[in-house]
Amino acid sequence: MNVWISSRACWTAPAMLLLGCATTGAESYDAMRAEPERAVADERQQADDDATLNGPVLGRSAYVRAVLSRNRSIESARQAWRGAIARVRQSGAFEDPMVTLEVAPLSIGSSSAPFGWTGMISQRLPWPGKLSLEETISKAEADAQRCDYEAARRELALTASLLYDAYFVAVRSIEINAHHVELMRSMHGAAIAQFEAGRASAQDSLQAEFELTHMEHDTVILASQRDVTMAQMNELLHRDPELPLPPPPKALPVPPATETAAPARLESEAVDRRPDIAGARQHARAEEARGERAERESYPDVTVSTSYNSMWDMPEHRWMVGLSFNLPVQAGRRHGAVDEANAMRGQYEAEAARMSDMARTQVVVALKQLEEANHVLHIFEERLLPIARQQVDAARAAFVSSGVPFVSVIDAEKNLRGVELDQQVAEADYDRRRGELDRALGRMPGLDGKEDAR
Repeated sequence: MNVWISSRACWTAPAMLLLGCATTGAESYDAMRAEPERAVADERQQADDDATLNGPVLGRSAYVRAVLSRNRSIESARQAWRGAIARVRQSGAFEDPMVTLEVAPLSIGSSSAPFGWTGMISQRLPWPGKLSLEETISKAEADAQRCDYEAARRELALTASLLYDAYFVAVRSIEINAHHVELMRSMHGAAIAQFEAGRASAQDSLQAEFELTHMEHDTVILASQRDVTMAQMNELLHRDPELPLPPPPKALPVPPATETAAPARLESEAVDRRPDIAGARQHARAEEARGERAERESYPDVTVSTSYNSMWDMPEHRWMVGLSFNLPVQAGRRHGAVDEANAMRGQYEAEAARMSDMARTQVVVALKQLEEANHVLHIFEERLLPIARQQVDAARAAFVSSGVPFVSVIDAEKNLRGVELDQQVAEADYDRRRGELDRALGRMPGLDGKEDAR
């Protein structure tokens, strides 16, 4: 008789109904397994790292995509996700069949007795629903790993976006400072000319020289800050920290309109979209299934077997069909497993509720901070910067025409320089707040509010 038992396939309909065979559909499993590979492939394709890192200008979105493609912490999270997916297929499978062969040693070569042997094949069949619950647990844990992967990507994207803002401020500050160094040199020359013409004192040129020395010192500090930021950006790119990067654009993109949706709707969006909250919910789902699985341990597993014994005298007795099962009488261990799973489920549900409350608060705070940053930016653009430029023009004209003290020109120039530097910080601060709001809403920071780099 040919006996065929598969550890993966469900049996015929009656047997399936009786045994509750749980399998992982090949198509579903293959699609799940392909997700991590497709994620990294798409990132690499869209990032176009070489063009990004060797182009004339480094854009924020391009840099963030390159970081998501290259960073090793993301690869670590992706491999953990892959491992969790691999456990799904393991959990939905039957154990391998057992084959037992025995011989009667004294019958070997005996002249008075025929060769004696027995053979048996057996298959353990869990109680209906156990395998499907194990598969549910593994799928929920795989989904939780996917959420951890997505949360790690968003945190990394925010870090990259914040570093980009620091890089923009450093580079633009160097350019602004260089421009004002040239202005101060021209003012120093003008002070000397006025002194030689008898319309100014020697103190004026000394004051200009003093301020010029401070600006040149600031140039060294700003260059050091730029190089430190570049090293940190290269670390995220998994590159040598001393490698150069293209400069940022001359100005950050015009800020989009602030979120006009009702805060309550944005809070709801955050709770629904945040991968860390979804991960806690998936862990709770896994523990719920684990508790149901532990409850089913109170039902016995069945082992079916068939054997042949050549040593029975009557041929009708040589072939046997058997059925065995365990007696689940040790209830303490099983009840403890149920209580543990229920406690862990409660822990993850409480964690999801805590993170939901935190997400709502983060959305409200981020909206307020974004509104504040937008207000500050408009003040710089519409009032402070025009006023500071007018002060410089007025002070220089007054110094030349009416002998106003040269220190007034120096002070006006210092004020303009400070306002221009602060404006760059205000622009970057607006983008920082925008990235924090995207992170709070579960979006991908640094990618113009788009959901993903893919």
